[in-house]
Amino acid sequence: MVTQLLGFIGVSLAVICTPGPDTALTVRNALADGRRGGIWTAAGISLGQCVWTIAASVGIAGLVYASEPAFVVLKYLGAAYLMYLGVQSLRAAWRGGEDVPDTSKSAVVTPLRALSQGLINDLANPKMAAFFMSLLPQFAPGDGGALPVMLVLGLVFCLLTFAWLVLYSVVIDKARTLIIRAWFRRGMDMVAGGVLVAFGARLALADR
Repeated sequence: MVTQLLGFIGVSLAVICTPGPDTALTVRNALADGRRGGIWTAAGISLGQCVWTIAASVGIAGLVYASEPAFVVLKYLGAAYLMYLGVQSLRAAWRGGEDVPDTSKSAVVTPLRALSQGLINDLANPKMAAFFMSLLPQFAPGDGGALPVMLVLGLVFCLLTFAWLVLYSVVIDKARTLIIRAWFRRGMDMVAGGVLVAFGARLALADR
C-alpha cells in the first residue's frame, strides 16, 4: 500500500507540476490580487477536482465521458470559459495603466470570484473526468474496497494541487515590487491571457 501511495504521489506531482490551464488561471488571479487571489483560485480548482474525484469513484464521470453530447457540450463550455478569461487578461494588458504603489487597494478579483473561476475552470473541463477515470483505478485494489481508496487518492491529488498552486501564488506575491510596475504587469497579463486562450482553443479542438 505504501509503495502504491508513493507511486501515485510521484505520478501526481509529475502531472501537477506541468503547467496547464489551472496554473495559468492561478497566475492570472495572483497577478490581479496577489497571494489572496491565487490561493482562492487554487481552492476553487481543488474543490473542482474533489467533485471529479467523487464522480470518477462512483462512476458518474464515466457516464459523462461515454455520452458524446454531454462530453462535447462540456468541452466547448470549458473551452469558451478559458478563452473568455484569456481575453479579459489581454484586454487588461491592452488598456495598460500606471504603476500601482499599493495593489491591495486596486484588487480586481474578489475571493468569491477567484474561487468560482477555479471551480468552473475544472468542472467545465471533461478532460478532468477522463484523467481521474484513468488515474485513480490504476492504484485502487481490484478485489473490493476500491471506492474508499479512490476517494483517498483523489483527495491526496487535490491537496497536492492546492499546495503547488499556493506556492505559485506566494512566489508571485513576493515579487510584488516588480509586478506593480505597469510595463511588467502588462507583459504578464499578455502572457497569461495568451496561454489561457491557447488552452481553450486546444481543448475545443481536441478529440477524446
